[in-house]
Amino acid sequence: MFDRLSPADAAPLHLEDADTPQHAGMVAICHDPDGVVDQAALSTLVRARLVEVPRYRQVVREVPGHLANPVWVDDEAFDLTYHVRRSALPRPGSDAALRELVARIMSRPLDRTRPLWEMYLVEGLEGGRFAILSKTHQALVDGVTTVDLGQLVLSRSSDVAPPTGAASSPDRWRAATAPSSAALVVSALVDAARQPTQVVEHARRSVGDVRDVASKVLGAAASLASTARSALRPVPVSPLNVRTGAQRLFATVDTSLEDYRKVRAALGGTVNDVVLATVAGALRTWLQTRGEAVRTGSTIRAVVPVSVRDAGAGETGPLGSEVSSYLVDLPVGEPSAAMRLHQVGYATQAHKDSGRAVAADVLVALRGFSPPTLHAVGARVATSLARRASNLVITNVPGPQEPLYVAGARMLRTYPVLPVARGQAVSIGLTSYDGGVHYGLNADRAAMPDVDTLAGCITEALAELVDAAR
Repeated sequence: MFDRLSPADAAPLHLEDADTPQHAGMVAICHDPDGVVDQAALSTLVRARLVEVPRYRQVVREVPGHLANPVWVDDEAFDLTYHVRRSALPRPGSDAALRELVARIMSRPLDRTRPLWEMYLVEGLEGGRFAILSKTHQALVDGVTTVDLGQLVLSRSSDVAPPTGAASSPDRWRAATAPSSAALVVSALVDAARQPTQVVEHARRSVGDVRDVASKVLGAAASLASTARSALRPVPVSPLNVRTGAQRLFATVDTSLEDYRKVRAALGGTVNDVVLATVAGALRTWLQTRGEAVRTGSTIRAVVPVSVRDAGAGETGPLGSEVSSYLVDLPVGEPSAAMRLHQVGYATQAHKDSGRAVAADVLVALRGFSPPTLHAVGARVATSLARRASNLVITNVPGPQEPLYVAGARMLRTYPVLPVARGQAVSIGLTSYDGGVHYGLNADRAAMPDVDTLAGCITEALAELVDAAR
């Protein structure tokens, strides 16, 4: 009767609290020397694209008594101006000032009485640039019926005009009448009669076992045998696992895709292996700057969400929901960069042998593909494993190697902003785009005030691999 949230969609809502908001984001830095793109232009673009994703004009409505998962209902007071916002940096705005703004905005939970997304136009960046920051709750993005907001505003065309016929469609939208509490209860009872086991689950949730239920729901997504074996081993002791608070710091790193390809060609493995080896080397150096003991066998365990395909699946179509996670013990105790890469390649071989991994070129070629969606879905799938079986989350999503545009302005760089998992100091996301590989590091402000140090260590670790490749 109603559009009810699936268990996977509802889990991020149940896992969320004030210190661990479950929204993902994207920062896109664009070049607009003539100042054509303003809040009105961005609002016009978003208004036109909302036709494609009606979920962005809906709110989550709880069922009385928690008899069933919540439902999506139209927001009768939907106000686009609340969701598309303008911010500005003191001119000339630096990248450091932008990162501080991103950290503050991403620290704040979304208002659950409204549709679960926000978008900011950040003006005042030096060099004729502006930034777009999107912020979307993981309950909203499943990668199939609903994509991440960042995907909606990106275009392969520099044409500023909205799609034909789309501009007037949103003006005709009218919210459906909100269901009464009685109607929600009746619908929940009907659904419970069809699926009796759901009653037990919701009863457990109502007495406070929320996070355990949600973890079991999401945990089913990580089904690889190698992941199961890794999860049985104790999580390495690490300063990355701490009590986290509500405030964040955000750091970025820009590297060249060609460097990863050179290392892969000379030393073997995949680009993703080179990425993980780079992060391993960076974590090794970062630990040493903190005076931590780094021994030969020291490891840091990462949850790595990956896109997969079931046997017999076609070569085209959305893959957003087909995301699994596997665990990789990063060899931070290994002093040789080349040997770190070989050890990472060995650790990821089980996933490669499964035949379910989706190649980067296939992902990029998918119609409608955009990195923000797979980052959001990947982070959602990794949540349960991240809490109990790992030290951090790393998502790596390949993007197009040709320019993308926002309202006609060319996107120069893009950084994912992953949610910080409970008890973890940092989450790392990276996207390859137009010849570059761009990292976004979202960190707990109190637990990891030196996140900029880790960012610098990533650049050094990649340079070490490039030297080894020579």
